[in-house]
Amino acid sequence: MRYSRRQFIQQNLLATGTFLLPFPAMAKSQVLTVRGPIPADSMGTTLVHEHVLVDFIGADKIAAGRYNRKEVFDSVLPHLRDLRRRGCKTLVECTPQWLGRDPLLLRELSGASDLHIITNTGYYGAAGEKFLPASLQTTDAARLSSEWIAEYKQGIGDTKIKPGFMKLGVDDLPFSEGIQKILQAGALTFRTTGLPIAIHTSKGGNPAREELRLLTENGVPADAFIWVHAQNERDPAVYEEMARAGAWVELDGYHRDQTDIYVAMLLRLKIQRCWHRILVSQDAGWYHVGEPGGGSFRPYLDIFDSLLPAMRKSGFTEEDINQLMVLNPSAAFSLRSL
Repeated sequence: MRYSRRQFIQQNLLATGTFLLPFPAMAKSQVLTVRGPIPADSMGTTLVHEHVLVDFIGADKIAAGRYNRKEVFDSVLPHLRDLRRRGCKTLVECTPQWLGRDPLLLRELSGASDLHIITNTGYYGAAGEKFLPASLQTTDAARLSSEWIAEYKQGIGDTKIKPGFMKLGVDDLPFSEGIQKILQAGALTFRTTGLPIAIHTSKGGNPAREELRLLTENGVPADAFIWVHAQNERDPAVYEEMARAGAWVELDGYHRDQTDIYVAMLLRLKIQRCWHRILVSQDAGWYHVGEPGGGSFRPYLDIFDSLLPAMRKSGFTEEDINQLMVLNPSAAFSLRSL
């Protein structure tokens, strides 16, 4: 493989555990939102892992018409507008297919709230594989990949709305045949689309290491892999290991009650020179289909009202915060050049 001068420099810096700010050429990259492509550098302040609506009934029972879209719209819109008023410009919505993904609802909410919203393609194999369809048993990775590629090229269903990333999900090792199949399909899809791959990882660092190994052995660069729920791993040395390998480490379970824990983790990662591979979010929202009024909806504001002020008090600069909330998400969710 021939590298450009920029790629050669980056590869050598990654090998030594050193990271640079994104080069100016990053501004030419794009991300795919539910209202169409935008330049990556226009994402602005971004929450990288949130939910609007979820339906936990299972892949064998989920069906259209289990909720009133207008009711959900009216319930969620005030929360998104509150978030926009805090200065957030982009929300990455991580609800996958078979769990309540609704791109039309997201497009309506995006327009009404003036927020960029990004949706996904892929299958979620965590939670005991309850959210994998029975058809997976008779589908191979190439066929599955062709379905995800079709969503990228033509849009999800008949909506013409395209996914901006892949959302996969796993539990613990050893990976089942079905999990290995969706990971292989993710690699195949990447090699055609350049979509980044975010993988819900329930059980910490060992499954994440295996995900990274399988992806890179199948042609996916480490920096196209987002380790979702990295906070489930209690040893911060593993965050540093994965960051230095080039993966994105997503600490996305933040709640205001965890402010001291998160500030300490982030300080360590900055000191260890991993700052350019770290993402944070809250895993908030969650209009629950089947519960009256959608159940208890958690607002999206904790990072803005609690974490960022605490970071400033602890000595983080505005440049540090811009790197964490703007530059890193832009780099992580950009379409990769193939």
